[in-house]
Amino acid sequence: MNLQLTAIIEREGEGYVALCPEVDIASQGDSIEEARSNLREALELFFESASREEVRRRLHDEVYVTKIEVAVA
Repeated sequence: MNLQLTAIIEREGEGYVALCPEVDIASQGDSIEEARSNLREALELFFESASREEVRRRLHDEVYVTKIEVAVA
């Protein structure tokens, strides 16, 4: 079975941090591609080792990524 999950990747210092908000798992890498690949590996390890109960508890069905405008002083 395959899941479609969200990967949010942002620059942090000299590298990149990748976050999957559906299960709150993150990883990092020196490039966007490496951060994404490392996140995929971390997610696969999580789903291989976590109990069904833990997966059920942590997996969020609905995650929305959007931009909002805010006033800045």
